[in-house]
Amino acid sequence: MAKDFITGKKTVYGNKRSHALNSTRRAWKPNLQKVRILVDGKPKRVWVSARTLKSGKVTRV
Repeated sequence: MAKDFITGKKTVYGNKRSHALNSTRRAWKPNLQKVRILVDGKPKRVWVSARTLKSGKVTRV
C-alpha cells in the first residue's frame, strides 16, 4: 500500500545506529496523501507523496 502512484516511492529499510554503533532495523516511510488526480483524463483517488504534490507533477481535481 505505501507506494507513490507517480514516482514509485515506497518504504525504505535500514539500520538505526546508536552512539555505541548498536544497530536495530528501522523504516523510513514516504509522506503519502490520498488525493484525487486526473489519470488518463478521469479523476482517480490514489496515494501520492507530499513532495510530488509540492513539485507540481500532478494536478488535483
